[in-house]
Amino acid sequence: MILGVPKETFPNEQRVALIPASIAALAKAKAEVIIETGAGYAAGFPDKMYQEKGARIVAQRADVFSSADIILQVRGPGANPEAGQADLPLLRTGQLLIGFLDPLGAPLSVQPLAQRGVTALSMELMPRITRAQSMDALSSMATIAGYKAVLLAAQFSSRMFPMLMTAAGTIAPARVFVIGAGVTGLQAIATAHRLGAVVRGYDVRPAVKEQVQSLGATFVDLPLDTAGAEDHGGYAKALGDVFYARQREVMAKAVAESDVVICTATVPGQRAPLLVTEEMVRGMTPGSIIVDLAAEGGGNCALTQPTRTITAHGVTIMGPVNLAATIPNHASQLYAKNITTFVLHLINKEGALQLKSDDPIVAATLLTKGGEIVHPRLRERLGLPAHTARMEGAH
Repeated sequence: MILGVPKETFPNEQRVALIPASIAALAKAKAEVIIETGAGYAAGFPDKMYQEKGARIVAQRADVFSSADIILQVRGPGANPEAGQADLPLLRTGQLLIGFLDPLGAPLSVQPLAQRGVTALSMELMPRITRAQSMDALSSMATIAGYKAVLLAAQFSSRMFPMLMTAAGTIAPARVFVIGAGVTGLQAIATAHRLGAVVRGYDVRPAVKEQVQSLGATFVDLPLDTAGAEDHGGYAKALGDVFYARQREVMAKAVAESDVVICTATVPGQRAPLLVTEEMVRGMTPGSIIVDLAAEGGGNCALTQPTRTITAHGVTIMGPVNLAATIPNHASQLYAKNITTFVLHLINKEGALQLKSDDPIVAATLLTKGGEIVHPRLRERLGLPAHTARMEGAH
């Protein structure tokens, strides 16, 4: 089994799918690893480090694709819509592709993979079950994004985060409000608290209240009916326009009282809910900061512009995307652990790949196989009839 790791081509993407420390575990599973030259350099992993662990360095990108049975990427074609198109002709029938593929955000991008006979598995769709926790790349990257969002806010804020007692007087701590208490939000809460801010958190799921409080923050209780706010996979669900309108109405006070607002509310495959209106921004103190981590999905703030930092009504509004790539070393370490564990899950004791349709991890992540799109949710989105799953043995 040969695993190929090409260099990432998405703009400003500095992560790499495997790090040198991953090679040993894969070698024990009888897998050989080939790396495109320079693939790990931006993340702090030069070619020499891979060679020392037994990986083979390949100079030409095309040679990685032609030699490998499995291609491992951070951003595959769907999540790399422009530059990723150049990789499509390099993929071949029966080859496995594993990475972030954005199938729910860009469902049409999966069709060319099926047409080429590629077996594609999406890291975004990893189920939130106990067996798959160590493969959950979304949570890994969300941890980094939540941390970095607070650093961005602290960098551009007109206020210091901690309370300070000085000869010139006492400096009050900054007030940080985190909207959304998933993995991203919880990490943002923890980081802001460590920096000394007074932190409050909110989420539509009442079950996360204890988690918010355990990190030293106050949970903002809004008098709203949140029944059905979480799906069976542990992700937040869209609750409708009427709910969100009421939510914005009662949230306005908390936003106005905050020096920093960090927005993290997303719904997989859908536009991010609009939670912070222009009127709410107008009510904030000049010099305040909004960091909208939902920018790539449309933004939680009405004024957010993805990839840009703007000032409106005296408030700085940041719309960063792909924050995990700005801390590439640790992001690559986490992602490599996720994807390595996934690959090892797919390889049997004889070193052969097997995709079993009764495996919940495979069933949740498998997009294409045998020239067809097989993922039920994706087929529904594309208007395709239901696909009949079959038990699969060794690949």
